[in-house]
Amino acid sequence: MSSNLAIKLRTGTQKSHTAAENVGFMKCFLKGVVDRGCFAKFLGNLYYIYSELEAEIEKHRDHAIVGGIYFPELNRQAALEKDMEFYYGKDWRSHLKISSAAQNYIARIQEVSATAPELLIGHAYTRYMGDLSGGQMLQKIAQSVLKLEGYQGTSFYNFDQIPDKKAFKDKYRQALNTLNVDDFTAEKIVAEANNAFDFNMKMAQELEGNLVQAIGQVLFNSLTRGHNPGSTEAAAAN
Repeated sequence: MSSNLAIKLRTGTQKSHTAAENVGFMKCFLKGVVDRGCFAKFLGNLYYIYSELEAEIEKHRDHAIVGGIYFPELNRQAALEKDMEFYYGKDWRSHLKISSAAQNYIARIQEVSATAPELLIGHAYTRYMGDLSGGQMLQKIAQSVLKLEGYQGTSFYNFDQIPDKKAFKDKYRQALNTLNVDDFTAEKIVAEANNAFDFNMKMAQELEGNLVQAIGQVLFNSLTRGHNPGSTEAAAAN
């Protein structure tokens, strides 16, 4: 049974994708304005998100639907721990403070895991496919602007167990399309993917105050003026 879930997810989240790129923090990032402290906080929140998401997916690895997209080579928790140590040192855990948006995001992941585990697919799709696509562009920007050597501070974006990202994304889409889900369930998964985008946008918006403090309100306003049509959407489609 083919649900065409991959196509439904791509077309059903296009508006959310563009909206995410129009959050001020991301607009600045895509234009090459990256503050080291803000970037570290950004990755710190993602550490909490991925720790929870990966624990819940692992819990449901034998689930009839969730098991179909169980790919541990995607896991980001260990990579994010490396990044946290790079930015904060050996005692990095004492420096991390989870944001309220990240707490809400985690609460939602826990809720769907407990009540409708198949909806975890919406969260996994939004994060991992984004990391393998537009995230690779963000890594290059961060490496250049922050003058980072190799993968220091950007291990999060380095999928060392996935040498061919395009081939893997094709494999992941194929796995989505072969999931035994009906149209109603597919629609719920797409809706949950849009929820995931919303949570990610709110996490980015929370960092805007820190960014304004670092670069000044005038520069922030000039960088965030106008609408971005969605520069990483083409990357996500590949």
